[in-house]
Amino acid sequence: MEIRHTLSTDELLKRKRTNEKIQKIFVKIFIFFVLILMDLPIFYLIVNSFTTARITGTWNGFSMIPYQTLFNYAGNKYAQKIWNACGNTILVALVAGALATIVGTAGAIGTHYMKRKWLKSTFSFVNQIPVVNAEIVMAISLCILFVSMNWPRTFITLIIGHMVLTLPFVVLSVEPKLEQMDNSLVEAALDLGATESEAIFKVMIPDILPGIVSGFLLSVTLSLDDYIITAFTKPGQGFDTISTYVEAVTKKESLPIQLRAFTTVLFIIVMGAMFIISMKLRKRSER
Repeated sequence: MEIRHTLSTDELLKRKRTNEKIQKIFVKIFIFFVLILMDLPIFYLIVNSFTTARITGTWNGFSMIPYQTLFNYAGNKYAQKIWNACGNTILVALVAGALATIVGTAGAIGTHYMKRKWLKSTFSFVNQIPVVNAEIVMAISLCILFVSMNWPRTFITLIIGHMVLTLPFVVLSVEPKLEQMDNSLVEAALDLGATESEAIFKVMIPDILPGIVSGFLLSVTLSLDDYIITAFTKPGQGFDTISTYVEAVTKKESLPIQLRAFTTVLFIIVMGAMFIISMKLRKRSER
């Protein structure tokens, strides 16, 4: 009887291991399938960036003309518009990210030192509304606000829209660093004769700088790929970002060959940056 019990236990262990192996295989297949669905359109676009066929999906031979016209854009209206839109996108992201970082950091510091808990919790709740709210709701609300105030849509309205989008994420990035900060350092600086501004800029800001930097990078990233708020708050026809330019040009005709080349270059740059960052993090963790 003891031998039968031992054999049945071994069989149960083997079945359990077999089931775990089957589950792992199915999980890997599912993950692989999801990755293919996510990356297949990107690689499809990359392949079509090496042909001059106007219609995506047709192939008339390998060619580097899309990349040549993209970087030698003299006299090519598509390449010029792409680079203008790229410059506008970067400009808006940097300006909105910098302003959102300044305002968000000041708001996080003010909230951290609020003495009334109900006021602090109310501010934190209001700050989280844009994070969980649908972006289209914010875009329409901003558009109605600007129209009711008779504000023409200019670069300023676009920056305000992007600040509304990114500012809550800056606050959420800075608040944990404020909670981890040793408040006795600020109090010691004040006791040693430092003014409040000196204690903030020489003691507090250096201590919470990682949260400020991460908030700035997050706000810039969110601003770069935003379309909805940009479409509702940007100036007239003469101003486009990458997202609004792609949407406008694809309404009239097929995707320009220069735009396919640009997206491929952008993808390679992003993947290269991610690879460098991951390698640095791996070396740091090994140390």
